[in-house]
Amino acid sequence: MHTTISTTIGELTLVADESGAITGVEFGARGASADGAAPSREATAALDAAAAQLREYLAGERTDFDLPLRPHGNEFEQAVWAELLQIPYGETTSYGEIARRIGHPGAARAVGAANGRNPIAIVVPCHRVIGSDGSLTGYGGGLDLKRTLLTLEAETARW
Repeated sequence: MHTTISTTIGELTLVADESGAITGVEFGARGASADGAAPSREATAALDAAAAQLREYLAGERTDFDLPLRPHGNEFEQAVWAELLQIPYGETTSYGEIARRIGHPGAARAVGAANGRNPIAIVVPCHRVIGSDGSLTGYGGGLDLKRTLLTLEAETARW
């Protein structure tokens, strides 16, 4: 099940499975579901919670998310995404550092690829990963949005 919400950074499509776990936060709108199945109560509740928490985050009122997550990916991607969740609000790290933390010190490029396949944008904070030289590198929502999210966090973290 999915829903599209309007936010200060544009439309986001939120996706949940029938158990109520968030499986996706995507940039832009997605068309209506063609299966016609009624959503589960758990999925509806998860999407409502995700929408509220994302709006709070974008308003600078929330620094972490409390949502059940179930991203779909291979073992390496899962390890990268789990490590992304450990990056503190308002801080950044590099692809190489993530690679080192997950026990693959030479896999910075593979970490970058896994980071790019993160299905739960913003909530799993792939925007907090930057180049080893401090440069902003690719982001599914574009570099301007990555800069916006990092600036929001830097300003909010100072309070």
